[in-house]
Amino acid sequence: MPNVGPFELAIVLIIALVVFGPKRLPELGRSLGRGIREFRGSVSGESDREPEPREAIEPPKPPAEQGAEGETVAHDNH
Repeated sequence: MPNVGPFELAIVLIIALVVFGPKRLPELGRSLGRGIREFRGSVSGESDREPEPREAIEPPKPPAEQGAEGETVAHDNH
């Protein structure tokens, strides 16, 4: 089996650039990497299906009450 050196790798990358274009190559690289990760996980028995914990999103705060001229009015609750 022949060895793949840097010259052969450069030729393959140039052909891929011509065929797919510069805008599409990063997307192809990401999908290839994702596929390799999924393949490794399935072979080793690891499960990447667990959802990652997401940070809690705070609900928006109500706007401050405004006075007649647009000033913020403070309320004292006694």
